[in-house]
Amino acid sequence: MTVLLAGLCTVDLVQRVAELPAAGEKVQSLSVEVAAGGPATNAAVTVAALGEEAVLVTALGRHPLAGLARADLSAHGVRVADIAPDQDEPPAVSAVAVRDRDGERTVVSRNAGQHPGAMPGELPDDVRVVLVDGHLPRLALGVARWAREHGIPVVLDAGSWKPVLDDLLPLVGIAACSAHFRVPGPGLRERGVPAVVVTDGPRPVRWETADGAGEIEVPRVRAVDTLGAGDVWHGALAYGVGRFRLPELIRFANEVAATKVRHAGPRAWVPEVRKLGVR
Repeated sequence: MTVLLAGLCTVDLVQRVAELPAAGEKVQSLSVEVAAGGPATNAAVTVAALGEEAVLVTALGRHPLAGLARADLSAHGVRVADIAPDQDEPPAVSAVAVRDRDGERTVVSRNAGQHPGAMPGELPDDVRVVLVDGHLPRLALGVARWAREHGIPVVLDAGSWKPVLDDLLPLVGIAACSAHFRVPGPGLRERGVPAVVVTDGPRPVRWETADGAGEIEVPRVRAVDTLGAGDVWHGALAYGVGRFRLPELIRFANEVAATKVRHAGPRAWVPEVRKLGVR
């Protein structure tokens, strides 16, 4: 079976530093790594690490930088469906600095929100769950509508409010947002989303459905790298849909994300996460 993930793919230049630089300051990095990034992309790597087929639908194109992202994804078992194979412009790029002592990070990026997006020509016929991050609006909406027509649950990574969400939310089964997410007007439950989950870093994850609400504690770990931890959490959530009920699903995602933040670097966590997959 396949988890389909639709959204942003960036090229991340990640430098680990002793301290984050102040304005106008130059610092020497402790290490440098290049990896594919973005919410749907890191979620796809997580799904593949947990042992399930992961297909990432995104816009990469043929610029040389896109090759870096494509190679990283291939090495980690993610299949890419590129909706913009003839695009000559570079993909979105993120410059990241991670503070060595506590894993705190700064990110400067330009996303792909202006890309028109489109549905790919073909989608796998064994998709059991879909995750969208909304960064390619037409793609997110098209994939979510396709999933609804085929009775496939849709998970939304709601990092920030985007205009497409007005149309997307009625198609979503689980909306997973950060504590900083703000909804203009009625809340997500009032907009018809059956399950709403709110993450808040190391603080408890809150959930709400028509049947109740609650909080799930996050494992206490020493964080050495928080970059992409939320994306990994969303990937674990999508992987766990259909395997666990909601509270257990959140506990599973918490455990996977906690494993990620204990490891420095964009992909150092992958071998440990492989051990957590449900066989």
